[in-house]
Amino acid sequence: MEDNDPEQGTRLGDNGNRPNQRNGNEGCFEKFQNTVSKWMLPETLRSKYLERANCRPPPIFIILISIAELAVFIYYAVWKPQKQWVTLDEGIWKSPLTYDPYKREEAWRFVSYMFIHAGVEHIVGNLLMQLVLGIPLELVHKGHEVGAVYMAGVLAGSLASSIFDPLSALVGASGGVYALMGGYFMNAVVNFREMIPLLGVFRILVIILMVGVDFGFAFYRRFGSPEGGIQVSFVAHFGGILAGMTIGYVFFSAYSQKLLKDPRFWMCIVGYFACLIFAVFFNIFLSPAS
Repeated sequence: MEDNDPEQGTRLGDNGNRPNQRNGNEGCFEKFQNTVSKWMLPETLRSKYLERANCRPPPIFIILISIAELAVFIYYAVWKPQKQWVTLDEGIWKSPLTYDPYKREEAWRFVSYMFIHAGVEHIVGNLLMQLVLGIPLELVHKGHEVGAVYMAGVLAGSLASSIFDPLSALVGASGGVYALMGGYFMNAVVNFREMIPLLGVFRILVIILMVGVDFGFAFYRRFGSPEGGIQVSFVAHFGGILAGMTIGYVFFSAYSQKLLKDPRFWMCIVGYFACLIFAVFFNIFLSPAS
């Protein structure tokens, strides 16, 4: 009888041990992880990711940083009430978190500015971008890597602003968000032929659209503020995306590889710290805001 055929039984057993996506009975978790792998990794690395995918640990960094940024926004917009739900007012400019070019000796401001946002569209835009992109990235690359890229973008953003727009204040998490986008964009471009072509074009177009809208608001906050009002720098966007296209690209393209053995990693680290040292020197000795 067929049921007792050992060879057939072996084949059925082998078939039963195949991944769910191959037998058409994949559940919601498998479908979600499969989608994440298609968006985040070239085809050659997807199977390795799917073998390990278990959401342990969960994408805790992006979720926690988003909650913290939202909490600070609510604090300044609601608990310290303004005339409207736009925090671009005296409240945030007196905040010890805002980057103030005339208080650069308070070094924490070069990082803490990421918790302050200039208005509803500012906080919503940044949270939307970093959650939509950051959670899948963290599922694939884990929190310490995504966190390192994000914070490198935040610091690069404030230091770039202090050099190229030295008299302007700075708020918002755009430096970190653009670091994630820059790393992901470079990975998508470099691995374009290994990924689904239509999906690759779609992702790039979505990124360009989101960047264009965000830059529109950033230019308005910088050049459209009333005369005598506080101008908000947009240079952090460029600093963040540059950090992402270098450090972020190395992290996000080296899935399941030892970074310490990758010469690209050391080149990016040395370049980043060289720029960091120059920026510190500039702020101490050369800045017109001194």
